[in-house]
Amino acid sequence: MCRSWSFLPVAIGAMLLPRVAEAADGSDSHSVIASIALCMVAASAFGVLMRALRQPLILGYLLAGIAIGPIGLGLINNDADIRTVAEIGLILLLFMIGLEIDLRKMLSAGRFVTITGMLQFPLCAAAVFGVLVLLEQSGMSVGSSYTKLYFAIAASLSSTMIVVKLLYDKFELDTLPGRITVGVLVFQDIWAIILLAVQPNMANPQVGPLLATFAAGGLLVAAALLASRYVLPRIFHSVAKVPELMLVLSLGWCFLVCLVAAHPKVGLSMEMGALIAGISLATFPYNLDVIGKVVSIRDFFITLFFVGLAMQIPVPELSVVVLAAILAVVAVIARFAGIFTILYALRAGHRASLLATLNLSQVSEFSLVIAALGVTLGHIDPGALTTLIWVFSVLAVASTYLIGYSHGLQSKISGLLRRVGLKDLGGAQEYTDKKRERPIVLLGFFRLASAFIDEASRRHQHLLEQITVVDFNPIVKQKLDALGVHCVYGDISHPDTLHHAGIHDARVVLSTVPDAFLKGTNNAKVLSVIRALCPHAKIVVTAEQPSRAKELYAAGADYVLQPSAVAGAAMVPVVEQALHEALQNMREEALSELEQRREVLA
Repeated sequence: MCRSWSFLPVAIGAMLLPRVAEAADGSDSHSVIASIALCMVAASAFGVLMRALRQPLILGYLLAGIAIGPIGLGLINNDADIRTVAEIGLILLLFMIGLEIDLRKMLSAGRFVTITGMLQFPLCAAAVFGVLVLLEQSGMSVGSSYTKLYFAIAASLSSTMIVVKLLYDKFELDTLPGRITVGVLVFQDIWAIILLAVQPNMANPQVGPLLATFAAGGLLVAAALLASRYVLPRIFHSVAKVPELMLVLSLGWCFLVCLVAAHPKVGLSMEMGALIAGISLATFPYNLDVIGKVVSIRDFFITLFFVGLAMQIPVPELSVVVLAAILAVVAVIARFAGIFTILYALRAGHRASLLATLNLSQVSEFSLVIAALGVTLGHIDPGALTTLIWVFSVLAVASTYLIGYSHGLQSKISGLLRRVGLKDLGGAQEYTDKKRERPIVLLGFFRLASAFIDEASRRHQHLLEQITVVDFNPIVKQKLDALGVHCVYGDISHPDTLHHAGIHDARVVLSTVPDAFLKGTNNAKVLSVIRALCPHAKIVVTAEQPSRAKELYAAGADYVLQPSAVAGAAMVPVVEQALHEALQNMREEALSELEQRREVLA
């Protein structure tokens, strides 16, 4: 009965669409509002349908745009206003991305981000261009050299909006593959800026304008960071107790930087300005509050973006569909040449290399902007832009599945790679290390494990020699090796990994990663596997809710860590001290403790 009710908005939307469409086609001043209303009604209807069918919401928004666009019912004839409003969604998304980018944390991925970011674009572009040349030599009509060049450029840039939204929903932005993905996206934006600077003079590139653009961009970044250090903290502190003004002030800062970035003398895009504005506020103590307030209006505008994008899809010819399908496949394959091969050579491991590759397997909004400018400049014909719009739409839908099921795909692809001789990190010598008995096993390495290792290294150093960590983060492995902590590279969701890791004689096994951050498994499954592998071990697992903790105890856990319960208990003395005006000593002790901590996951 409840399931049938979920289709009620679909039925209501179907009844209302014709009336809203009449208003949208009107010439009165409310036509823009009516068009937006029509987009939201269609998006709501298809969104509910996708939810009921357990399909990605982005697919529903694209289908909504197709349904009311020229391919479908043709209910909106002029979608320029929708595209203008939808661009606000892209600006707000990039602002939120900037708020969540900790440059120090991103750069902690080191060479994985910097080297991959610098090499990915030229390698992908060269791979796509080479394949297109081969296709033309085999008799297929691809287009002029300029067309092939634009296709190669477009297929080498990934969609920041799609990727970050999907990773945000999966809580994977803070993982190593997530940080690599966002880092490569930032480098792609830099490549896109270079292309936009060179594009008007592509036949005869001029160094002067390019250097001027970079200088202006550098000055804007420096000015934003200086303002965030010396000016903005005082302003934000003065309005911190007024939530509405906090939101308005944050958005005001965002659009101020956007306007400066889009000034002709600066030469950047408003989207890049939004990213810079967000990064400049990322270290503020108020950024989480800003994110919480911006996310709702961001989702509204992003919905319009996807609906408006699908409305631009024209009725295609068969040759355009075939070429778009081929180009989409080539773009995905080129990601393996331009991303996986680099990360694998840098010893990032199968998991991080493959997940980052799958995350970036789509075409960027920047690609459409560059292609549209190419049409204006006479470099390519409108048919090439139509092909790229189809490629973008197809890969946007495909990406929701590639990223949604990335861990299962990664596992299968990794198995195939091992069969053809591309070995993962670690190896038999790591699994069969019997030099020293290590009775303590940490499965997965996240915040609690990082704090535990830091505490042991400072106050219980004898424990370090007794610990084995099993984790698939190569950076974690390097840092633990430097500390003298034995680390086995492997995925704890695979029982075979745990079997070969030689943990059968463990006396204490700890899974400190909450279920929300475990991929391909959960603490209950880990408990079951460990109980079979190490029947005599004491098993400690983690739960975020009391009800889940009770379930794990019932399943046989010896102890269940509850981070929220520990934090709640720690709050009581803080509140007591604050009531008695005696919090200063606790504050100084906490600061002193922070100065001494040297965690692996800083």
